[in-house]
Amino acid sequence: MADKMKAVGLYEYLPIDDPKSLQDVKVKKPKAKGKDILVEVKAVSVNPVDTKIRAPKEGKEEEPKILGWDAAGVVKDTGDEVELFQPGDEVYYAGAVNRQGSNSEFHLVDERIAAKKPENLDFSDAAAMPLTTITAWEALFHRMGISINPEDNEGKKILMVGAAGGVGSIAVQLAKYAGLTVIGTVSREETAEWAKKNGADYFINHYKDFPEQLQEHGIQEVDFIFCMNSTETHWENMSEVIAPQGKICSIVESKEELDMNLIKNKSAAFLWEFMFTRPIYQTEDMIEQHRLLKETARLIENGDIQTTATKKMQGLRAETFREAHQIVEEGKMIGKLVIKID
Repeated sequence: MADKMKAVGLYEYLPIDDPKSLQDVKVKKPKAKGKDILVEVKAVSVNPVDTKIRAPKEGKEEEPKILGWDAAGVVKDTGDEVELFQPGDEVYYAGAVNRQGSNSEFHLVDERIAAKKPENLDFSDAAAMPLTTITAWEALFHRMGISINPEDNEGKKILMVGAAGGVGSIAVQLAKYAGLTVIGTVSREETAEWAKKNGADYFINHYKDFPEQLQEHGIQEVDFIFCMNSTETHWENMSEVIAPQGKICSIVESKEELDMNLIKNKSAAFLWEFMFTRPIYQTEDMIEQHRLLKETARLIENGDIQTTATKKMQGLRAETFREAHQIVEEGKMIGKLVIKID
């Protein structure tokens, strides 16, 4: 039927090895209204947020809940308030976690959080970028207030905790573009190689003492820390190496209370980054996500940064997405996993 579309969704929150955890479904094809654009989805990527939302918990859905917050595709229709796009435009975006996701043939997204995809990337490579790029960009340039101008960052250092993951892969590139000295935490040779390829200058092991390892590189303290892995595990280490009046930003909720007194005497700042804040709360500056994705496309087209896609799969099928979720849940992904929608 013309008003129906294929999707992958869930009714219950189950372990990923349960065949019912993600299912092939057919749902009503959405219509664009207001500031929404209707996108024919060409590729998506799977992020840890997908697996966290799907993870076992109480509650059932009467209508299938569709996951997926990273997509690239073609605009098919626009709402009556849309000003930035027209049908035929190729776009990329991360959507909003409080709306249906992109693991479907067609998807609605607010124009203020989408942008035209980089012209030199195919849909799969473009779909790897939005969620992690928005997260890294907001953390670096909006939350911690780092200048994107390299001349402003001479001699400044940033520690990236989890430098080879999805967010780390683009955060390292953006920090290097901004002229920062980048120290990445890794635990395996292959993750170190990947982070080095993206521009990291030094490496330390995130399972070992931070101050001691930094001193081996002649570094006593860092101006900024971007934490993308287990905030509570690394809190004491981060508190020790952050410079007076430095800034720490994390994207990982803490499982324990953090002792803020550890950074009090340094007048250091601790900040959270959640890239869905702007679309969830419909903030007045939502358009910033459009702007940063537009600027990212320019940087990619100029060769200043690269796609972070490392694993590619194919097919809008529950079986494919269950396999993808299993891979992401293992916690060993380097870069991003992308699924091409056929």
